[in-house]
Amino acid sequence: MNYNLKDKVVIITGGAGLLGKEFVRVVTENDGYGIIADINENAGRNILKVLKTELKSKKLDFVKLDITSKNSINKMLKYLLAKYGKIDALVNNAYPRNKNYGRRFEEVTYKDFCENVNLHLGGYFLISQQLALFFKKQGYGNIINIASIYGVIPPRFEVYQGTKMTMAVEYAVIKSALIHLTKYMAKYFKGYNIRVNSISPGGILNNQSEKFLKKYNSLCLSKGILGTQDLKGTLLYLLSDISKYVNGQNIIVDDGFSL
Repeated sequence: MNYNLKDKVVIITGGAGLLGKEFVRVVTENDGYGIIADINENAGRNILKVLKTELKSKKLDFVKLDITSKNSINKMLKYLLAKYGKIDALVNNAYPRNKNYGRRFEEVTYKDFCENVNLHLGGYFLISQQLALFFKKQGYGNIINIASIYGVIPPRFEVYQGTKMTMAVEYAVIKSALIHLTKYMAKYFKGYNIRVNSISPGGILNNQSEKFLKKYNSLCLSKGILGTQDLKGTLLYLLSDISKYVNGQNIIVDDGFSL
C-alpha cells in the first residue's frame, strides 16, 4: 500500500474555494482525477484552467453542483459515470450559507439559523446519501467530511475580542453534528465497504487581522494558524489505500489549538 491515488476519481465539493482548490491539487498531484464540484461555474472553470496550466495535467474536471439539490447531484453522477465509469471518493468541503451568516448570537434569527443549518449540514447529508446509494451498487466508496475543531471544543471567544470577527453559532452546531453524522454513516454502512471519516481543521490563514492572529497563534504549539497546504497530507492519507481500515474517525489538524 502507498499514498498514490492512481486513477482514483475524487469529487471535491466547493472545489473552487480556498481549501477546495488545494484538495483538488493534491488529488491530481498524486495521479488521481480531481473533480472540481462547485455551484459557482465561473470560479470553478477558472480554477480548472489555472490548475491545468500549473500542474500540466489533464486529470482535472469541473462539474456544476448544488449539494442541496437531488437533481443537481444526480446530473453530476450521470456525467461522471459516463466519462469515468466510476467514482472512488467524495470530499464534502462546500461551505454554503446565506447572506446573514456570521452574525452574533443575539442577532441570529430563527429563519437564518434554520436556513444555514439546512444548507450546510443538510447539503452534506443529501450528497452523502446519494453517493452512498451509488457506492453500494459499485461495491466500495469513501466519504470524507470537512468538519472543524469547533465541532470538537467550545468556541474560544477570547480570540475574537477586539476584532470584527465572531464564531457563528450555526457553524459550531453544523460542524459538531457533522462529526456525529460521520460516525453514524460509518456504522450504518457496515458490510458495504464504504468508509466515512472527517477532518477537523483549526483556523486557516485568510486575511485575518493581526490582533486575531496574535491571540490565535499564542494558543498553538508550533506554527500557529494553518495554511491551506497543511491539510493536504491528512486528506491524501484518508483518500489512499494505506488508510483502508480507518473508518468513522475524526482527525484533528490544528497545531494543538484545541488542547
